[in-house]
Amino acid sequence: MILSDVLGFWAVSAVFVVAPGSDWAYAISAGLRGRVAVPAVGGMLAGHLAATLLVAAGVGALIAGAPGLLGALTLVGGAYLLWLGFTTFTRPASPLVEEVAESSRARWLWKGFGVSGLNPKVLLLILALLPQFTSTDAAWPVWAQILALGLVHLTTCAAVYLTVATAAQRVLSARPAAARIVSRTSAAVMTGLGAALIVEQALV
Repeated sequence: MILSDVLGFWAVSAVFVVAPGSDWAYAISAGLRGRVAVPAVGGMLAGHLAATLLVAAGVGALIAGAPGLLGALTLVGGAYLLWLGFTTFTRPASPLVEEVAESSRARWLWKGFGVSGLNPKVLLLILALLPQFTSTDAAWPVWAQILALGLVHLTTCAAVYLTVATAAQRVLSARPAAARIVSRTSAAVMTGLGAALIVEQALV
């Protein structure tokens, strides 16, 4: 694997990850609830990993070559973001909550998996762009190159999402009113993105 390909993919990956979107909104919402931040981020990372494994297994090429399937996934992702935004808006985060049940942590993990696994931005990066940074002439097989690049992407995601969640918790932990405002703003972002995805697909 050529180092320039790794650095090139990392640059593209970093641009996608640092651009605020539904992933940031979800990380902020989880960060405001404290102890669910790690499982929430873990869920998002699992979604990215699942997409990487699909591409490495060759399934990604089939999905990328089926516009109808991609459109359906986008609609499902949009509907999921609408639901997640609505529930977050109606139950905004409170930094005063100390204990979180194990079942709640599990829910946040699975929600995180849905946020990333159904995120068109993730699908675009992993399914469409990642294979372009591999080479059949490299010493490693293509599937191994995809896994290696996927790990580079996961590392970037983990660093950014955990930073966002931690910053939200530390900055707003003593400001319940501000926390609710930020939580509802995050909910509005998720709802707006979900609606935009559905409208975009309806116009295709």
